[in-house]
Amino acid sequence: MMLSTQAQASQLLTTALGSGAAFRPGQLEAIQALAERRSRLLVVQATGWGKSLVYFIATKLLREAGQGPTVLISPLLSLMRDQIRMAERLGVRALTFNSSNTDDWPRIADDIANDRCDILLVSPERLGNEQFQTGVLPSLLSGIGLLVVDEAHCVSDWGHDFRPDYRRIIRVVRRLPPTVPVLATTATANDRVIADIVDQLGNLEVLRGPLARRSLRLQSIHLTDQAARLAWLDRQLPELPGSGIVYCLTIADCSRVARWLQSRGVNVAAYHANLDTEERERLEERLLANDVKALVSTVALGMGFDKPDLGFVVHFQRPGSLVAYYQQIGRAGRALDDAIAVLLNGREDDEIHDYFVSTAFPGETALRQVLEVVEAEPGIKLTALEARLNVKRRRLEQCLTFLQVDQAVYRERGGYFRTPTPWTPDVARWEGVTERRRDELERMRAFAESSECLMQLVTAELDDPASARCGRCANCVGEVVPSTTDPRAVRDAIEFLRRSHLPIEPRKQGIAADARLEQGRALSIWGDAGWGTIVKSGKAGERFDDELAAAVAEMIRSWRPSPTPAWVTAVPSLRHPELVPDLAQRVAQLLGLPFAQALHKTREVPEQKTRENSAQQAANVRDAFEVAGSLPRGPVLLVDDVVDSRWTLTECARVLRAAGAEAVFPVALAQAGPSWRDSA
Repeated sequence: MMLSTQAQASQLLTTALGSGAAFRPGQLEAIQALAERRSRLLVVQATGWGKSLVYFIATKLLREAGQGPTVLISPLLSLMRDQIRMAERLGVRALTFNSSNTDDWPRIADDIANDRCDILLVSPERLGNEQFQTGVLPSLLSGIGLLVVDEAHCVSDWGHDFRPDYRRIIRVVRRLPPTVPVLATTATANDRVIADIVDQLGNLEVLRGPLARRSLRLQSIHLTDQAARLAWLDRQLPELPGSGIVYCLTIADCSRVARWLQSRGVNVAAYHANLDTEERERLEERLLANDVKALVSTVALGMGFDKPDLGFVVHFQRPGSLVAYYQQIGRAGRALDDAIAVLLNGREDDEIHDYFVSTAFPGETALRQVLEVVEAEPGIKLTALEARLNVKRRRLEQCLTFLQVDQAVYRERGGYFRTPTPWTPDVARWEGVTERRRDELERMRAFAESSECLMQLVTAELDDPASARCGRCANCVGEVVPSTTDPRAVRDAIEFLRRSHLPIEPRKQGIAADARLEQGRALSIWGDAGWGTIVKSGKAGERFDDELAAAVAEMIRSWRPSPTPAWVTAVPSLRHPELVPDLAQRVAQLLGLPFAQALHKTREVPEQKTRENSAQQAANVRDAFEVAGSLPRGPVLLVDDVVDSRWTLTECARVLRAAGAEAVFPVALAQAGPSWRDSA
């Protein structure tokens, strides 16, 4: 006798989670809706509820009923890896098309064509890939059994994590036969986002559950100074239960916080998008095995990472919204009665988020400029666009993504072409979304300082009808963890920050080996804790403090560049002719080296900070410097105040090397902000 859907689903649940496992409220109903009625659903449930279990069991049931494979659209590689692990436990054959396995694409396409795949995981970006669009997608859609859109809030630009590529899914849904079930899932959608998802993806039935996480105990601690937050982590992180995640807003902060904790004997590692796939997988496995106390991570370790016994989440800086905060703390306490979420926040948070909000949309001017150039020069490549337009590379890529999703532009053989499709920017909508995100920032700031129940504030932000006081957060019952810091640890953190020198890597592409910079050093990040704020005030006051000169000299002594520098020079400026040479002379005196102002500016150029991409910055300083007279012998230290693109230093080095300098070592007081440009 054939088992009922409920009985089959219960057997699969036992296979996945062991005997005694029971469905959570709403899970079985969702599975039955997909497998029996072929419904189209939007499931809004708390983090850790088990949305992936629903679509994997539904896939297994549909496949056993003779239906085609499931297509799962998922935003992150780390999320895909977790999903594949879950699929394997259920005997579901899962394959993935992603940027890290391009060599396997032909084999995967063959497996799909020969029905050796139960579920295919793809990123939304892959839907725009030429090879995938022409070679895989048409046959896949003709026999698809189920479409799953994970983290569906990404399709809505009202959502906290809008991704333009998710808009490609809309056209995929419209191409599906009406009998194909669709499942969209999210934990982080309020009423407005839910309505937008339903509008974008069609007539979805909404299954919504309570969003409060009973296991979580929340606390907010206001420590404006980075050194104070580092000191707090030093003392409190080892005392937190189990292993967990420390979230930072930027890659630079991840690296800095991880180095600090490692120097204090805490077993942590940095995790972010700049690491290669193998290293990220290795770090994820270490966290899953409790082999580290914490991963210090950007949001690259976020959606879908599943460690049921994760004991804590700490935020080194405020997230951009309460919805994003809810999603990130939701990593903790999924199979625990108690887990801790601590929100630290400081003075740099607002500036970082202002940058994020202001760059969320590319802007009408940049979009029109890109469209005009593509129309005038069919087949133009990204590097050529950089040379034509004074627009940041990342902004150019963003413009091209928006225009491709809107079908105004298409990509072929690496070049971009205009389509016949008329295009009008939706400026009013972008402005509305931007204003809403600024409101969300303000509510996040208020949350950090609120005396009300923290969990209730979060669930109310998500329009949860069941929102109520939790009786467990620090505002309900008192401190969950100590909020004080040790003054000695704060002093140690300040010294650590002041010793956290940054490498200045030489530019190499297109530059002859005998014309390049050597690797150099920067004392700080502009405006950051440690020396950064002192650099900023010195620049404004037209003289850098003697303690900065002493710190630079000490940095050079500890660095010991080889071959040993024999003299010092400075990058010249027509706007501030004394500022950097004055600093360089004092550094030279402290090092016991001669100073020579060997370089001179041949012409006034716009400030490099006004040039938005590498090609524009390189062109701006080309042939803008010259050497007057003969140079002192030996390698030279080339001093500047703030380094950003490195093109000024690169051009100065080219001129110095051509004039006979043996080696040129760049030295700067600060790397330019915002250091949060790399935020994944």
